[in-house]
Amino acid sequence: MNTRRNFLKQMSGAAFVGAAPSLISWAAAVQSGSFDIPGEDGLLVRSFRFLDLETPVEYFNTWITPVPHFFVRNHMHEPSELEAQEWRLTIGGEVEKALTLSLAELSKIETHEVVNTLECAGNGRGLYRPQVPGVQWGKGAVSTARFSGPRLRDVLQRAGVKTTGKHVMFRGLDEVPGKVPPFIRSVPIEKAVDSDTLIATHMNGAPLTRHHGFPARALVPGWIGAASCKWLTEIKVLEKEFEGNFMSPAYRFPNQPVNPGDAVKPEDTHPLTALTVKSVISGPTDGSSLKSRNVAVHGAAWAGEADIARVEISTDSGVTWNPAQLGKDQAHYAWRLWSYDWKPGKAGDYTIQSRATDSQGRTQPATPVWNPSGYLYNAIDQVKIHVG
Repeated sequence: MNTRRNFLKQMSGAAFVGAAPSLISWAAAVQSGSFDIPGEDGLLVRSFRFLDLETPVEYFNTWITPVPHFFVRNHMHEPSELEAQEWRLTIGGEVEKALTLSLAELSKIETHEVVNTLECAGNGRGLYRPQVPGVQWGKGAVSTARFSGPRLRDVLQRAGVKTTGKHVMFRGLDEVPGKVPPFIRSVPIEKAVDSDTLIATHMNGAPLTRHHGFPARALVPGWIGAASCKWLTEIKVLEKEFEGNFMSPAYRFPNQPVNPGDAVKPEDTHPLTALTVKSVISGPTDGSSLKSRNVAVHGAAWAGEADIARVEISTDSGVTWNPAQLGKDQAHYAWRLWSYDWKPGKAGDYTIQSRATDSQGRTQPATPVWNPSGYLYNAIDQVKIHVG
């Protein structure tokens, strides 16, 4: 029962309505991925230890993901106590003047808004073969929201970055269990002072919720989700890249292709930064049996710091490809919704595939680029359906 109490304590603070489920039914619900979590609607539980929640692909049907449908990625326990009035953000390191800001002081700095598709670097890890360790994400560790808050650049300018400042480190208020190293990441100064890099305090027009980093988080648009540290409490300008577990060996990619199953030395890797090009089919869902001969194929495509140039659909297992229609909503760091109307000539089993190409000329590969950590899965997506 202690585990269950800890789980409830780590929730958003919203009260559970009605009687608590029995331990048996609670355990079964968690194992099946259907546990009801306050503030999160219908998400799949991928990891119970630190609460990792995946968005079902069926939810990829709106350009802006509602907060209750937005995936959750935690590396540690969420802070058990967070009071907006008590929260402080410190800025130090290679700066002329160290700063400490309250939430009220931060709110007085000019606000900027960025629509960003946030994706965990491990999204799709569960699809790699051979299997790799880590959270076994399917396709849904990705969502899109409107983030707003002051530009990180404006805050750093107040502190005065020295010429020796080359990287900017983020540390959150995650509660670190035992001897686990704290979750700390850094980004190059060039990305830190980009006009779209934020100290985000709002998401979809409302204050951040606890699961998504209340009261403030870093927002590094177009880059892997790990760069956008939640529950931000310290920003430190460094002379070089931060040296810590979550910079190395974690969140790094092999410099050269490796054979599936091979190990890679940390010195033969580089840190992950921007996302790659990717598309996902959100409907029809895999395994569907359809009665209609009018099939609406739809989904989403994104490419980190690049733009989606086109999405193509194949209904004959990749023999031929046809262009999908891109949705009208678009922003530099946000996914594009797409659709394709298809009329199969006869009943039977079909494999539908989607592949995206971005403004840098990158196209989804037929097979994923295997790596020991299962990062950046972006193989051509597919679903198998039956048409009656």
